Amino acid sequence: MTPKSSSGVGRVTELLLGGYGLTTAELFYRMPDYRNVLNSFIWQEYDLAPDYPELFKFIEFWQDTIEGPLHSVRFTHRKLIAPGEWRNVVGEFRIH
Repeated sequence: MTPKSSSGVGRVTELLLGGYGLTTAELFYRMPDYRNVLNSFIWQEYDLAPDYPELFKFIEFWQDTIEGPLHSVRFTHRKLIAPGEWRNVVGEFRIH
């Protein structure tokens, strides 16, 4: 086995070869002190479609740890290593 670089390039390559793709999510949440104000947060991680375990793990973390309640989540997913076809996956779901 070849040593992995400190930048994590080896880890990323393993994930991509294992079927992972780049998932980008925009989370809309209410400000804790101003419930009528929506703010957004961008999250990006390598994840497996169609189950998105990393995304749902982050959403659970958010709901358990962060005071600003989620309003909705919009996400897209793109495999970076794939055959010659390109398929864009876009989804959105509401928390409440």
